[in-house]
Amino acid sequence: MLKQTTGKEFRTSIGGQALIEGVMMRGPKKLAIVVRTKEGLVEKTEELKQLKEKYPVLGWVFIRGVVNFINSMKIGMSSIMFSADNMPEDEQEEPTRFDKWIEEKLGAEKAEKVIITIAVVLGIALSVGMFMLLPTFLAGFAAQYIESVVLRNLLEGALRITIFLTYLWATTKMKAIKRVWAYHGAEHKAIYCYEKGLPLTVENIRQQSSLHARCGTSFLFIVMIVSILVFSLATWNNLLVRFALRIALLPVVVAISYELIKFAGRYDNILTRIISAPGKALQRFTTREPDDEMIEVAKTALELVIPDDEKEAVW
Repeated sequence: MLKQTTGKEFRTSIGGQALIEGVMMRGPKKLAIVVRTKEGLVEKTEELKQLKEKYPVLGWVFIRGVVNFINSMKIGMSSIMFSADNMPEDEQEEPTRFDKWIEEKLGAEKAEKVIITIAVVLGIALSVGMFMLLPTFLAGFAAQYIESVVLRNLLEGALRITIFLTYLWATTKMKAIKRVWAYHGAEHKAIYCYEKGLPLTVENIRQQSSLHARCGTSFLFIVMIVSILVFSLATWNNLLVRFALRIALLPVVVAISYELIKFAGRYDNILTRIISAPGKALQRFTTREPDDEMIEVAKTALELVIPDDEKEAVW
């Protein structure tokens, strides 16, 4: 059984120049965000509120995946906002009129929650549009040439994977993203070091692999594959109906994908290695070797979420 820890790396910039970089680590009981500023490391730790404790149904198999997916996006946006708050005052962007209006109407704390919610909704909408609906739209042009529903679904799946891989490849060419991928590598290395029971030192962390089975890149690729199988069960000639079916079945795709990556992260056997292999191969695009300062950020964030009781750390 592996110890339960997940992470997310981020980078906040103004005018293309990075000002704040950091790592978010999530343990079984706590969430920690550590950012590197010009003055040094800034930490934020908060207790995790498990919705499943209040609503047990949200922790059920196939339901928990959708809940955790949405929650992880909210945490990611919160991390970015925290990093933005730690920028030097003279370099912070002026709030938009919409931001000011929300804050005046709701107050600073509620306004932040509303803005994060809007950002999450827009992020999900963009992802669904690019990776789910766009391939469906493009595959529709082949309907008059390909009568077989199976072949059309395979074409749509191939387009979906192609768009996803092209997106990843394009990000590797962006200078600003390269350091994010290095923080991604630091995060994975730190988690591996912890899971192996080694002392969390920069030297020990540096020696670990940057490829990890429980990774967002692996999860997204599994989503691509699972979507081909799930979407093939419900087809329709009308484009708008196909769009509606794709959106309606997306929670099913996310739920199945979550259980698969959780299974792959919990066990180490031939089956889990097969499940993890494509995602780990893609992580060669989305991870880079970090420097010691990046490792220090990941190490600090991880140490803040490690539970005192080892029994609480089981994945």
